[in-house]
Amino acid sequence: MGTFVKVASTGEIREGTGKPIEVEGKLIALFNVHGKYYAIDNTCKHRGGPLGEGMLDDNIVTCPWHGWQYDVTTGKSLFNPSVVMDTYPVEVEGSDIKVALG
Repeated sequence: MGTFVKVASTGEIREGTGKPIEVEGKLIALFNVHGKYYAIDNTCKHRGGPLGEGMLDDNIVTCPWHGWQYDVTTGKSLFNPSVVMDTYPVEVEGSDIKVALG
């Protein structure tokens, strides 16, 4: 596992929302699901849509471009079980949200 890097503060991502964030040159999507944070690749595997800008319903994000859905806790596609987004470990220290990429 790589080193954890601060990517946001807890006040930046409201519960039930997500946000695209660049970390060490990589674009990820960070989500707040009931106060717990999850990080996945930002680029939808269907047609490259920005998942961090999608609608979050509980733990399911819907890509704003073509409606593909993913479970942000596992990265698994709801439309095609063989499609899985990369996920990244997240930890919270105080109000700092940190993600490890590698």
